[in-house]
Order: sequence, then structure tokens, then C-alpha cells
Amino acid sequence: MPTDARRASSITPLTRRRFGLLLGGGLVANASRMLAADSNSSGNPLFGISLAQWSLHRTLFDGTIDNLDFPREAKRTYGIDAVEYVNQFFKDKAKDLKYLGELSQRAADVGVRNLLIMCDGLGKLGDPDAAARTAAIENHFPWVEAAKRLGCHSIRVNAASAGSFDEQQKLAADGLSRLAEYAGQLELNVIVENHGGLSSDGGWLASVMRLVDRPNVGTLPDFGNFYDYDRYQGVEELLPYAKGVSAKSHAFDAEGNETKTDYRRMLRLVIAAGYSGFVGIEYEGQDLPEPVGIKATKKLLERVRTELST
Repeated sequence: MPTDARRASSITPLTRRRFGLLLGGGLVANASRMLAADSNSSGNPLFGISLAQWSLHRTLFDGTIDNLDFPREAKRTYGIDAVEYVNQFFKDKAKDLKYLGELSQRAADVGVRNLLIMCDGLGKLGDPDAAARTAAIENHFPWVEAAKRLGCHSIRVNAASAGSFDEQQKLAADGLSRLAEYAGQLELNVIVENHGGLSSDGGWLASVMRLVDRPNVGTLPDFGNFYDYDRYQGVEELLPYAKGVSAKSHAFDAEGNETKTDYRRMLRLVIAAGYSGFVGIEYEGQDLPEPVGIKATKKLLERVRTELST
């Protein structure tokens, strides 16, 4: 184990008392959550449908709805009972136990399941500078604990780094391994999205997963975010490690099909890989209002799911 990893390991274990506090107090929606991704248990569909909070980023940023209203909005407006948060919308609340308790209760009150928190702006987990890398790892700790308090199964992180192709693999693997060691104490997953840089190279990120080789480290394949890399190849490469799937959407044709991604082809890959958890709607289009884009994406997912089921 590298010297940096040994040093981090010596300071990160949770005390028995702190672990108990995180599990208790009525703040954890499901304290027995295991390391596997949250399974889809609503009947017997091929996959569940969740709502990624970024789909409403304009609505949240302009204050039309508040982060605390998100679970209710997902259920009432879109008929979706599983959600994925983004830390940007409550970035100063990771350690606010009262706030997290209220958010957890609001979700429970409307029968909505909290799946994960997408974490951005916390530093590079693969930073070439050892001190900066350690700082980035530790910046994620409060969000691991917040995710546990909300009953989530994972935090979604970025595998940002710098250097050569191989150097970045090793650096990202080190940061993810050390963060996962901490998250594992709380039965939380650390999952990586293809989200720019070399993480948008499916082969590179799959190799990072093999280097890490931890049961609580996985991927969140996004249908988009591959840029110059073939999106179908990229998703297929990341699916063996998937603990979530993100259905990116931008625009739709007259038949209701997404214009950049063949959802039938993509979801066949998802099902063929044996994935049966939640597929999260992440609408990022500009042409349709957010509510319309979310509903169009949900309708498409439901239609393709029905087609593939038969």
C-alpha cells in the first residue's frame, strides 16, 4: 500500500461510538443497507425509474422549488418514487443533522426512496499532488455520512486527475480506494460517472475499476458524457461495475425518441449486463421546459421497458 494510503487509513476509521450515532437517532432511512446497489423492488419491471435532481437544476437554482421539496416534486409531479440528489443544492448542509433529518422525513412522508448523492466541487480524487489528493478524499467524508443519514446506497464522485493515461489510472485508483475504505465502514458505495476528462473514456474508467477491485466501488454509466468516445461501447464497458445508470436526454423527435441516443439499443445493453436496478432520468435539454423534458424521458423509458419486456 502506498505511503499516502497508509497515512490516510490511520486517521479515517470511525470510532464505535460515532458509527453508532450515524446508524441511530432515527435519521437513517435504512440502516441495514448493504454494499450492493439499491435494487428495484417495485413489482417485476426490468428496471426501476428514478429522477436525478440535475434534471431540475434551473428550477432549483432560480428558487422555484427548494431542495427540501424535491422528493415531493418527484412523486407528485412525475410519479417517481426514487431520487438522486446533487450536493450543489444543499452544499452547506452535509453536517446539518436537523436539515438532513427533515429531508429524510419529507422523502419518507411521500414514499420516496433516496438512492444517492452526486458530489461535485470537492477536489480531484486523482490529484497528482499527494496532499491535495488526501484533502479531496477527506472533503467527501461528510457527504458519505450525509448519504448514510438519508438512507442512500452510494455517493457519486468524479475520477478527475492529471498526467499521462497510465498515471491518471493509478492516481484515481488510489483516491477511490482510500475513499471507499472510509465509505465501507458505513456500508456505502463510491460510484464514478463518466463525467469529463479520461473518465469519459470507457476503457480507461473500466481499467480504474479493475485496479481498485473493491466491492463498494463501481460506476454510474451515463448515456451521454462520452463526447469523442462511442457511447454504446462506453456504457457496455462500464456496466459490469454499475451500481446505477443515468439516462441522459436532450431532445426528442416527433415519435418521442431521444435524438442523440438510441434508448432501445442502450437499454438492451443494460438488461443484457444483468442490471435490474434504477435508471435515473437526467434531462439536460434546452428546447423543452424541464418538466416537459422529464416527462418525455420517463415516457420513453417506460415505452422501451414495456417493449423489451415482451
